Amino acid sequence: MAVGDRSTQYNHADWALKRRFLRFLIKYIGFTLLAKVDHVEGIENVPAEGPGILLINHIALIDPILVIHLLPRNIVPLAKMEVYDYPLVGIFPKMWGVVPLKRDEIDRQALYTVMGILQAGELVLVAPEGTRHHELQEGRVGVAYLASRTNAPVIPVAIDGTIGFPVFRTAARWREGGARVRFGKPFRYKAEFSKARSKDLRRMTDEAMYYLASLLPENRRGAYADLSQATQTTFEWLGE
Repeated sequence: MAVGDRSTQYNHADWALKRRFLRFLIKYIGFTLLAKVDHVEGIENVPAEGPGILLINHIALIDPILVIHLLPRNIVPLAKMEVYDYPLVGIFPKMWGVVPLKRDEIDRQALYTVMGILQAGELVLVAPEGTRHHELQEGRVGVAYLASRTNAPVIPVAIDGTIGFPVFRTAARWREGGARVRFGKPFRYKAEFSKARSKDLRRMTDEAMYYLASLLPENRRGAYADLSQATQTTFEWLGE
């Protein structure tokens, strides 16, 4: 199957062998040479099976790879289309089956693809800001759309300490602190929002982003720094 082809159905088996090989490279080579991890908490919040959307803040190139490295389950990231064209490293998104995303328009084909991946019971990884920033920017509503249409739980993942990676072990960056990752409590949007439109999708997205912001240090919260504005009216905690 070609990722992004609406006429075909997502089949995990088509990608399993390639991803198993790449996970080996990430675990035993990539994170041995290129980055270090100082602290991880809340990893038990990620469901052991079934669909889910990992909602990350994105401050460095290595962030999605870090999450893939930490979790025992396979994850399908979304990424800007340009990653396929990167010299040398562009082959890895292709081999993994990363979903290419057009950033400056509503990419319906990518939405169809991701919905198929979620319906197959996989985890997808989304950076709702659309590009890397040191502080949170306003999140795009695609995450809320996907989660509400598929009933998939959302798991916020707060990342800090990755700026400056990847680097080789000989670099001075290795003498400084490493990555810190917090997996938040999973939540699901309420059934009444299963067909939410623009206004509600904006509110749903902002509520998720405020929760993500609460897991981050103050200097990373950006547009969502004022936590007194946070509400939780559109979602409910998983299992409650």
